[in-house]
Amino acid sequence: MEYLKELRTKKRDSQQAVADYLEITRQAYSNYENGNRQPDNETLLKLAEYFNISVDELLRGPKKTPAPKSGHASPGGIWIPVLGSVPPGIPIEAVEDILDWEEIPASMCSGGREYFALQVQGDSMWPDYLTGDVVIIRKTPCCESGEDCVVYINGYDATLKQVKLGEDGSLSIIPRNPNYPPKTYTAEEVHDLPVSIAGVVVELRRKVGRG
Repeated sequence: MEYLKELRTKKRDSQQAVADYLEITRQAYSNYENGNRQPDNETLLKLAEYFNISVDELLRGPKKTPAPKSGHASPGGIWIPVLGSVPPGIPIEAVEDILDWEEIPASMCSGGREYFALQVQGDSMWPDYLTGDVVIIRKTPCCESGEDCVVYINGYDATLKQVKLGEDGSLSIIPRNPNYPPKTYTAEEVHDLPVSIAGVVVELRRKVGRG
């Protein structure tokens, strides 16, 4: 089951961690990954639970990327993927968690600019951004203070927050929702964790009838 290795890698877990969850040896689990053995039904259920997917998806492999709504964008337009998450260190074109596609004017890509879209999850940026909203992101490793950005924190999946830059090299991420506190990282933490910018929000798209 080669998909097991992909799932484990995305989760950033070791074979031993999964084996401990299944209460088997690391070698036994390794045999599942390399196809030397097939897990029984009970183990399949535990694996699906561990990776938070269905048994059906576990058996059939990764979800297929949905095709754009039509074969071709409208004149002067291009399709960009709507992602559910943005794992750090992985080129956008290699991310498999594509939920949908959005069309943007091709003119936005002049000068080599690149874009992707992200589906908003959670309420930390309420009321400006609602769960299910789609934001268009310009890929860039830098931003202006006060811009809404996709930010990588500590090597984990990206988060959508307003960014404030300090003159001392510090960086603060600020939720819109007052129920969530802002977080400030020192210049040293920005370098060592690290904290980095994946892109800047340039447009919010909300379906009719929402909000």
